[in-house]
This record gives sequence, C-alpha cells and structure tokens, in this order.
Amino acid sequence: MKTYTVDICGRKEELPVLPLPSGVNICFFNLHGNVGLTEHCAKALAPKIASYEPDVIITAESKGLQLAHCLARDLGHTLYAVARKNKKLYMQDGISVEVKTITTGEVQHLYLSAHDVALLRGKRVAIVDDVVSTGAALAALENLVGMAGGEVVCKAFVLAEGDSKDRSDVEYLASIPLL
Repeated sequence: MKTYTVDICGRKEELPVLPLPSGVNICFFNLHGNVGLTEHCAKALAPKIASYEPDVIITAESKGLQLAHCLARDLGHTLYAVARKNKKLYMQDGISVEVKTITTGEVQHLYLSAHDVALLRGKRVAIVDDVVSTGAALAALENLVGMAGGEVVCKAFVLAEGDSKDRSDVEYLASIPLL
C-alpha cells in the first residue's frame, strides 16, 4: 500500500493513500483509537486555540470527537458541542444543515441538539476537526454556529489538505496533498 509521511509537530505519521470515488487520492488521517496521536495533536493545537479565548468548542461527528474531548479538557471547558450526522430521538427540537464533503461525495446533514444550540448561543466558538480540505464541512459548522447564535472565533485542524493550507482563516499543525 502506498503511504505518505507527514510530520505533525515532530511526530511522523505514515498515512495510507486511498482513492475516492471522484478519482482523487487522499492521505487518510484517522485519530480513532490512537490515544497517543490524539493527545499529541491536542497538546499542539490547544495553545493556538486558547489565544482566541473561545468559550466552547464544536466538532463534527466522528473523527474529531476524541480531539474535541482532549481540547476541551486542555482548555478547561466542561462541555463541547457535537454536530451529529444522524438525527437521534433526543434531537427533535434541534437544528440542521446540509453538507457534501470530498470524502463522502453525497449530501449529508449535520444536526445539533437543542442542548448544544443553547451551549453555543451568545458564545465565542472554536471549530475543531481532524482535517480541512474543500471547506464544505467547515462551512456547514460555521452555519450551524451562526444559526445557534454563536460567534466563530477560531477554526483549528490537525491537517490542512490541498489548497486549504493557503487559507488565512484556519489554524493547523501540518499540511497534506491531494494526490
């Protein structure tokens, strides 16, 4: 299997190169189950995010979940918001937006429960996730935060993929190419 080596703040990771249905190949980055990598990335991202003084962080399900947990802990937050990809029974009174990302290629929805909407209302919000690429998921999260009445003050990622490395409005630790 072909891999791509990325240096994330002194930690080298071998990422498998995987094809998408569109014909583009991506360097697949996965935090799921990797405690050491997640902790390393959170410790490196936390100071960047802290400088924006957010009140709360939000992430999209699912690869950003453990990163958000570690970042919330490191920033001294007791709660964080999660945009879910499926509407659960307890989310009937929440809000949603549509999104079509590079990895999925299909229209999906992101849902926020009323609890998370209340958590974001009137707050300074940091959006965090594993990878920013086309910015579609990021835009959907920004829309959710706005609909909830929050103010996005920071957008932070472990990796910036492709042209997203040239965005001046995001913080990230390393970049990877689209192949």
